[in-house]
Amino acid sequence: MINKPTSPIKASTQSFIEIEEIRDDIILLKDFSAVAVIEVGAVNFWLLSQEEQMSMIYAYSNLLNSLSFPIQILILSKKMDISSYLDYLEIKINSQNNPLLKNQLVNYREFIKNIVKKNIVLEKRFFFAIPFSPLELGISGANPSSLNKEYVISRAKTSLYPKRDNLLRLLAKIGLQASILQAQELAELFYNLYNPSSTGRKLAPIESYTDVIITQT
Repeated sequence: MINKPTSPIKASTQSFIEIEEIRDDIILLKDFSAVAVIEVGAVNFWLLSQEEQMSMIYAYSNLLNSLSFPIQILILSKKMDISSYLDYLEIKINSQNNPLLKNQLVNYREFIKNIVKKNIVLEKRFFFAIPFSPLELGISGANPSSLNKEYVISRAKTSLYPKRDNLLRLLAKIGLQASILQAQELAELFYNLYNPSSTGRKLAPIESYTDVIITQT
């Protein structure tokens, strides 16, 4: 008997991703835990006076100490692709009729190029993730396979929304702008995380997709 060679089994990226579904502003994972995500704007800390820096540190410390629920703080750091911005400057230079302004744009473009050559320009994004565990459902949560997805999402929203709103209020008190990531933004965030070469690609409305967005390439 001759054993025919078989091709190795190739699993799609989707099988390695823990996300089951993104519904509204809730990420449902395959173990039926859930997460709400808040994105927080950055503050140029070093431009603040020493008193303002100490005040912000103290306020942020109080924020963390006042929380009665767990959170996860995530920082996404990615090398910034400015090629599209340079292309934009090139168009502006070519369309500029004023010699003085044109020369200033040329100098500015060269300045940007030199910065990128000498330094790695990073884009940083900051997130707060608020988790929900199926164990919060009581005895039924100990066996996630027996749970109904719609029921879990409903209970997750009931648990996460008050925590999310409380965190938003606390962040606003210390002068940090925060926003809740909705389904479209969450899908784009994870798509770009799993496809680092996409350089921040925007997706079509996720309602228009009939298949998984993240697959093996």
